[in-house]
Amino acid sequence: MTNKTDIIGELRKQVEAFKVESKMESVGTVLSVADGVVRMSGLSNAKSQEMLEFPGGILGVALNIEEETIGAVVLGEFSKINEGDVVKSTGQVLSIPVGEKVIGRVVSPLGVALDGKGDIPQEKMQPVERIAAGVMARKPVSVPLQTGIKAIDALIPIGRGQRELIIGDRQTGKTAIAIDTIINQKGQGVKCVYVAIGQKESKIASIQAKLEEAGAMEYTTIVLAGASDPASLSYIAPYSGCAIAEYFMEKGEDVLIVFDDLSKHAWAYREISLLLRRPPGREAYPGDVFYLHSRLLERSARLNEKFGGGSITALPIIETQGGDVSAYIPTNVISITDGQIYLESDLFFKGQRPALNIGLSVSRVGSAAQTKAIKGVSKTLKVDLAQFRELEAFAQFASDLDEATKSQIERGRRAMQVMKQDQYAPLSVAEQTVIVYALNSGNLDDIDVDKINEFEAKFLEYMNTAGHTVMNAITETLQVSDETKAELEERIKEFKSTFEN
Repeated sequence: MTNKTDIIGELRKQVEAFKVESKMESVGTVLSVADGVVRMSGLSNAKSQEMLEFPGGILGVALNIEEETIGAVVLGEFSKINEGDVVKSTGQVLSIPVGEKVIGRVVSPLGVALDGKGDIPQEKMQPVERIAAGVMARKPVSVPLQTGIKAIDALIPIGRGQRELIIGDRQTGKTAIAIDTIINQKGQGVKCVYVAIGQKESKIASIQAKLEEAGAMEYTTIVLAGASDPASLSYIAPYSGCAIAEYFMEKGEDVLIVFDDLSKHAWAYREISLLLRRPPGREAYPGDVFYLHSRLLERSARLNEKFGGGSITALPIIETQGGDVSAYIPTNVISITDGQIYLESDLFFKGQRPALNIGLSVSRVGSAAQTKAIKGVSKTLKVDLAQFRELEAFAQFASDLDEATKSQIERGRRAMQVMKQDQYAPLSVAEQTVIVYALNSGNLDDIDVDKINEFEAKFLEYMNTAGHTVMNAITETLQVSDETKAELEERIKEFKSTFEN
């Protein structure tokens, strides 16, 4: 009897303690799956860019919000999704984990570690798409971002907060310039994000190895959407990289971000848009392909102190076909950016590396941020090089030239030699200043053109040892005073007396 009473009492307790909790979930049904694009019905409350969950934890992003159906792209393996599957709404816009721990790592556009070094601890989730900082939050570009490449720092300088396009045909050294710039940020207090869009994994592995060898992975994150990954990952990769960069910018830090390359990004977006049945426009790109890149590149800025004072400097890369800079995507990105570094195939094959076309390359704001030292010694260099290229073409047909033209051509030849630079060998401000000064002051006019690069290597070695007082003065003041100039002239004469021409 006692047992019966106990059982009834226990049951009563259980009934009284029982509470019904209702949970609302917004669900939909998969109507069709094809090439990574899913069409579904239901999910009437879904938002654009919202993350959706498919069976097996596979994620997707809602892109087309239509009256009866929703079009989404799958971020990962779509072969396991079948018609009739239930789709859940997550209520979150597409976000990735950001924080200090991503530095030195290779991550996917979803923030998943790809380098085999274990999971990355989550500090904060950041939406991959954000509205760019407004006019009142920004301040002018006035601090230089040194690339370590003479031809760029002297002729097409880049400032922190600028967007400078690197454009050229395939295999002309576009990625090389970006990697050299990342390597040159060592000790400059600049974090770097390298976004690889649709690149071969083997190429990125060699880039990572080179950055590690140079000690640059200590401040660099690589965001990789590989060539074998779905187009959806290539599409979100640059936005994910930008979200990582914004985390550091908001903390008041300076960030350099490289998008390699936005041509493949546009191709991925075209593929997704055509699969989503969006109306195609010029070259089969959708109508909003300009907005695709403008909303990305506008997020690069230099913020004022009220908003943290950080900056994002963007180096987007665009690949041209047959040197055609007037094609659709190149002209779009040229009009968004603050200048371009144009690399020419002909110059590259002639051995001029970096293969910089001085006439078509321009920096619209970087000159305001250029260091006074380099600015002072390279005033006429860009004009001289542009004139040399015209005169060189003319001189091929002219038999006798006047002395002024001959000397201009000879100076131009030496300038082209000085502008050559090996990969992975960035130069300091002082090194660039002294060699450009030696060129512009006429001290190289009596050196054989073939010996210019040998002269430069030995001269810089000499200046870093015997002429260290000059180098230290330029490094500390970032300008060339009259006393420094006089001592530099003496050092050049002293070195030339020992150099065998």
